[in-house]
Amino acid sequence: MKTLNQFAFILCLLLIDPLGINLAKAQKTVHKDVPFLQDYSVKYYSTTEGLQLLKVASDRNGNIQILTSAGLMKPFDGQFLYPGTLEADKSYRPMAGKKIVDLASYQNQFVYLDDKSVLSNAWAGKLFSKHEMPTASLFTAGDDFTFLVSDGKTLKCIKDSKVLWTGNQTDPILDIRYSAANGLFWILGNQSLSTFSLKDKKLSKVFDGKGFTSFEVVEKGSKIIIGTKNGYLEWNTSSKKQIGELHTKLPSPEITCVKEINGKVWFGSDFGAFMLRPDGKFNYYNGERWLPGNKVIEIAEGPDASVLILTDKGLGQIFFKSMTLEEKALYFETQVRERHIRNGFNASWDGLKHGNLSTGYLSDSDNDGLWTSMYLGGEVFRYAVTKSEDALQNCLESLDAMERQYTINSNPVGFPARSFERSGYIKVLSDPDRWQHAKDPEWDWKATTSSDEAIGHIFVMAAIAELIDDPSVKLRSIHLIDILMQHIVDHELYLIDFDGKPTLWGRWNPEYVNARPENVGDRKICSSNIIAMLQTAYHFTKKEVFKQKAVELMDKYGYLKNLMRPMKEIGMAPADADELSKELSDAWNHSDDEMYFLGYWGLYRYALNEDLKAKFKDAIVDHWEIERPEKEGAWNIFTAMLGDRDYDLKEAVWYLQEHPLDLINWSIMNSHRKDIEKMEPNFRHQTLKEVLPPDERPVQRHNGNMFNIDRTGSNGTDEHSAGDIWLLPYWMGRYLGVISEPVKN
Repeated sequence: MKTLNQFAFILCLLLIDPLGINLAKAQKTVHKDVPFLQDYSVKYYSTTEGLQLLKVASDRNGNIQILTSAGLMKPFDGQFLYPGTLEADKSYRPMAGKKIVDLASYQNQFVYLDDKSVLSNAWAGKLFSKHEMPTASLFTAGDDFTFLVSDGKTLKCIKDSKVLWTGNQTDPILDIRYSAANGLFWILGNQSLSTFSLKDKKLSKVFDGKGFTSFEVVEKGSKIIIGTKNGYLEWNTSSKKQIGELHTKLPSPEITCVKEINGKVWFGSDFGAFMLRPDGKFNYYNGERWLPGNKVIEIAEGPDASVLILTDKGLGQIFFKSMTLEEKALYFETQVRERHIRNGFNASWDGLKHGNLSTGYLSDSDNDGLWTSMYLGGEVFRYAVTKSEDALQNCLESLDAMERQYTINSNPVGFPARSFERSGYIKVLSDPDRWQHAKDPEWDWKATTSSDEAIGHIFVMAAIAELIDDPSVKLRSIHLIDILMQHIVDHELYLIDFDGKPTLWGRWNPEYVNARPENVGDRKICSSNIIAMLQTAYHFTKKEVFKQKAVELMDKYGYLKNLMRPMKEIGMAPADADELSKELSDAWNHSDDEMYFLGYWGLYRYALNEDLKAKFKDAIVDHWEIERPEKEGAWNIFTAMLGDRDYDLKEAVWYLQEHPLDLINWSIMNSHRKDIEKMEPNFRHQTLKEVLPPDERPVQRHNGNMFNIDRTGSNGTDEHSAGDIWLLPYWMGRYLGVISEPVKN
């Protein structure tokens, strides 16, 4: 019997929240959608063969100048995804006659070094301080228009054309910096670090080393970071001692330049640029997602808090824009609608010439129905959350395409084509197993539909039936669920193609499924998917045949045992297994992961009873646990439908925030990195101890291995759609209530 106090407590809860809604919400972890910094790049390519790029700087007016072997240049006509070029800067015509050898920004104005003077066009051109060092090659500014100039061996401190001090250094001088905090010029040699004090007129060597390449004074003069050919070291300016050991665990250890910008330390290398994070790790920028070339010459502060990265092939300007996840979603919504809708399908933009979006075309895919179902699912969740008419229209257009997959072919009713295209464009006879002529001579359709297409269709049609509030649209989606599943049931759990035979991968029959050894993934995935599909069909049609078939498969043919088998038991087929089983299990199949999680929507939400629902939850959590190292945003958010914990919501948000805005398939290289811990070859193909952020690895769909770290070969040849990659997990997270709407103020 409950005590009086217990009854009083329950009564209080009911008075406060009679349905328990707010209490449940209070227990749910929700990401508040506050602005974060989204990085993206604008690139400017050098088009002059043999041109050497030397220095870069910007001024208070937002102008950028690049010093080259052919004189001063400037970036022209670039924007995100649409690169610009480097062109001659003719702004000040008299500069063309100057032999400029160095460039800097002083008091946010351009200052130049030529063979005669330090000069500028700012301050009404009054800065013209002669140095009388014909072979001068580098300089830096101190206080009150004082400059230290060098030719690599001799040093001169000048002001208003007066020489305040002259000295020499035997160690070749690489670079000079000034620290206002301690009033010292710092001079880096190949093997030494020295200081010059104008107050004392004294040059002093303070540190010896070797292999120095570049340096920077950081943290308000308290520390110096010195780049070497094999990492970097830190030196304390107060204690005059090295801090710790040489840092070699870097993305690329051969340092070419060091720069502190807005309190962040940036490094240039022979293989990209990287920024030191507070946690001691790095944000790595390499490949043409970020930079025109990988050999970094110099890094400088740019306009609007950007970072200028000068490479051997041009300039990369990294921007950091404050945006919410919803703002990122709306950008991606535009990306999809502008370049990725083909006949209503969510398609790739292929045939690009080096990332030039104007050269692309919409291509068909074996999985047009699957990618479209994932994009359409995102739009369904978007509509459920926002009631956006735009989202609803997107849903209707993609639903039209998916409906037509069932009517354009001459197969038995309920068979969806993989795709379709106008007749004559596709050479049908060159691929007769896939492309077939439709009854309408204007169209061809793609056959051999697979199980991943089927589970995608069932997932999204269920979402439409549940969440779209237009009765006619609900009926259309339920009709497709009905005819697809009736086709499968009527044909002994096979998809029957144009030739009257089952397709290669449309097979859920016990004869096929249970022929696989227990530890082969196909036995588990096929069982999981078909039970999810039959439950979904029963939930929306109430046809007993679907429920009976699901129960029969679970009770008589062991499909419940199959789908409940722990993921840790899935592996390679034994030596005595059939050849197909061996082929299916040579490694972990990440496409199966995609099929599992799409199926989990119906497996859990539409479970036939509460006992099964509890079992299915255990199976989902077991799978999610093994996926956790991938930090896969979609799988974490799918699992959040279980509602009893956050299922690594932080990592899901990390996936969404860190995903690049640029979805072009650029070549990406990470295998050379020294800051990542690699793993021995394994069944799951997990290459690293910790997965890299999405913006540092190749762009890929959810059926890819998130531990893929390189992409070689074709570079900038196609652009992925954000529809299935990003919009689905984001809008599902919004619908499930684990991601909030943007937080105001």
